[in-house]
Amino acid sequence: MYVVIFRAKVRILDEEYSKVANRMRELALTEFGCLDFHAVTEGNQEVALSYWPNEESIRAWKLHSEHLLAQKTGQEKWYESYSVQVAKITREYKNRPTQLK
Repeated sequence: MYVVIFRAKVRILDEEYSKVANRMRELALTEFGCLDFHAVTEGNQEVALSYWPNEESIRAWKLHSEHLLAQKTGQEKWYESYSVQVAKITREYKNRPTQLK
């Protein structure tokens, strides 16, 4: 499994951004094999984590026409700067809380 870490310094987040972000999340999860997606914005900092089964899915997503348009708009309008990191997850631990009776 892979994780894509997107970090951005936000310039402006408007109604168009919200619509595009929701559409991109929907596409990633339903058409490109994204396993999970989480995003948090605090002040002018945004971090998004998306989890993928393989690098091929990530590449296909990166090159999709709607995503390319969203990237261009992000660079020109929504973000002052951003970075993207792709990492392979080699180990995962989970805690499953016990149910109280």
